[in-house]
Amino acid sequence: MLFSSMTFIGLFLPLLCAVYLLIKNKYHNAILLIASLIFYAWGEPKFLAIMLLSIIINYCGALIIDKYEGARKKVALVITIILNLGGLIYFKYINFIIDNINLIFHGHIDFIKITLPLGISFYTFQAISYIIDVYRGECKAQKNIYKLALFICLFPQLIAGPILKYHDIAEQIDSRVVNFEKVDEGVKRFIVGLSKKMLIANTMGFVADKIFTQAPDNFSPLVAWIGSISYSFQLFFDFSGYSDMAIGLGLIFGFRFMENFNYPYISKSITEFWRRWHISLSTWFKEYVYIPLGGNRKGKIKQLRNLWIVFLLTGIWHGASWNFIVWGLWHGFFIILEKVSGIANNTENKITNFCKHIYCILVFIIGWVIFRAENLSYALTYIKNMFGLVKVHDVEYLLSYYGGRYEILIGIIALICSIPLFAKYREKFQYDGSLKRKVANLFINICLICLLIFSLSAIAASTYNPFIYFRF
Repeated sequence: MLFSSMTFIGLFLPLLCAVYLLIKNKYHNAILLIASLIFYAWGEPKFLAIMLLSIIINYCGALIIDKYEGARKKVALVITIILNLGGLIYFKYINFIIDNINLIFHGHIDFIKITLPLGISFYTFQAISYIIDVYRGECKAQKNIYKLALFICLFPQLIAGPILKYHDIAEQIDSRVVNFEKVDEGVKRFIVGLSKKMLIANTMGFVADKIFTQAPDNFSPLVAWIGSISYSFQLFFDFSGYSDMAIGLGLIFGFRFMENFNYPYISKSITEFWRRWHISLSTWFKEYVYIPLGGNRKGKIKQLRNLWIVFLLTGIWHGASWNFIVWGLWHGFFIILEKVSGIANNTENKITNFCKHIYCILVFIIGWVIFRAENLSYALTYIKNMFGLVKVHDVEYLLSYYGGRYEILIGIIALICSIPLFAKYREKFQYDGSLKRKVANLFINICLICLLIFSLSAIAASTYNPFIYFRF
């Protein structure tokens, strides 16, 4: 089931909210758990058993880890992690592994017909965070399997994050407050996310798809840049839109999830970019991979090695393709370069900051081309075209084919919304005089109503609106 569907907005969510807000608090977890299982089974009922098996494995594994000390405790942790990663590797990477074995050894092993379960990368990482938290003693093993199940399959962030860490949300599962302020904030946040997806991401995706489906030597460098920029906006507003909707839904049901994006496109370094982009994944790798490897505590060389490992794993996490691995290493290279050169250090010089910002934009836009391309060969030729290094053959379409006034307008809006302009406007009036605050809130509410109407119209006019990160 999609957040951006009439089934969810017009049927599932209103019914769930009505039941949830009317019943007693002690039944809230039960209702949410049932709703989450229905939500997941709606689209792929055959994969519900896999998620339930993950819940059972991690429930039993954590109890064993919590019971023992020393070697037995470590063995239980390792086995539970292997079981978690085993399922993820099988469903997500087995054919990639087979393909590379065939390539290296000239083998003829047949591919396995398999479909990637929705959200498996996200709920697997959440489950691993839980058992590691128990192992470290940051929390006790959850003896109520239904509460653990709710943590792993909570529907607002089940399919595409934010990735929750158990120690951040354990208390909210046990007890949380549902009030008008949270519901009001949650509804507004959901509308913002829905608008990002339907009005900006889908429009930018329409432009990007027209370009990326052509051979990269069939269009001019200008078109290549339009395609890469359009995809950069599509990916950001699609993924941050989902995160906004997930955070908004969490608030409606009393949860407060961590922020997943903080205007990453204003960054002045790739180090800063990853503090602002997919924050829940970045912090997950920091807490459960980078720091256990030694972080920056064991000298510069080992720190750089640890960063390299983290970004290699970040690329692998995103998908079973060399494109994603190269994309992860691309970012890792610049992270390491910044650590060695000190380019990521803050400076008050405006010209220097501007140059650093341009550098950062170039790096992540080129990275998104690698991320989006169907293979590395296509990505390389596309990037070369961006810089005029490809001999363009027959240009099939005029520039107007890729977008008209509406697409240009949405592109300008996407650019404006990529910077914290409206956030500063909201902060300006938040603590101002009562009349100004009321006028500002009225204006914001009117805008949100209009955005909701436009978004619902877009949903009604379309057929299927999957989020990009559903395939990861």
